Amino acid sequence: MTSISDSECLALWERGYSLHALDRGLLLLGMEIPEASYDALADWPLGERNLALAALRSRCFGSRLQAWAACAQCGEKMEFDLDGRLLAGRAGQTGAGAPVEVNGHFYRLPTSRDLAQAAQEGDAFQAAVRIVDACRVDAGAPAQWTEEEVEAVGNGMALADPMAEIVMDLTCPACGNQSSEALDLVDFLWSEIEARARRLLRELHALASAYGWPEKEILSLSDRRRRLYVEMVRG
Repeated sequence: MTSISDSECLALWERGYSLHALDRGLLLLGMEIPEASYDALADWPLGERNLALAALRSRCFGSRLQAWAACAQCGEKMEFDLDGRLLAGRAGQTGAGAPVEVNGHFYRLPTSRDLAQAAQEGDAFQAAVRIVDACRVDAGAPAQWTEEEVEAVGNGMALADPMAEIVMDLTCPACGNQSSEALDLVDFLWSEIEARARRLLRELHALASAYGWPEKEILSLSDRRRRLYVEMVRG
């Protein structure tokens, strides 16, 4: 597969601009798996979704992921690098197999559709309850879930599908505080799509204003040549 073109990037950004993050994730997933329907992708376990998004990110922007997080203790900026090829190569670590057994009951793994339903809850615990309720595949769900039961199910799901949440262990270079930060692949990839689209729009505006060229003609230029023209226009 090749990277997405400039025109595809602009069209993708325009389609996803006003969408919820979960829907953006499905939109991006559709770029990587174009033969699958939206409904089918919404039912993918989160680990499978993240695996495909890691592959999409690697082919669109390269394998090196650079990000940062603020230290919770002193506020220092903690930078980290991640090789996207390592993420994309974890095919055996997605939980696409049998249901997860926890305390004698069975649960399928959460999907984007489950997260969308849980997002309607205003309380974090009730959102978690909604997910475990939806994922229970045998009869006899309790009328009232305890925090311990919900936590046990969540831990079981995390073990079965470690790619569902990508967690980085970081050490602050200033104060030495150790922390764990989750990498949201949807948010990370979308921020890169948006940055590229906004740069393209600025270039389109500059060249169209200066030369009267149509969008299609400008986008047909190589990236290097287009930037040289922009530099000339801006002096």
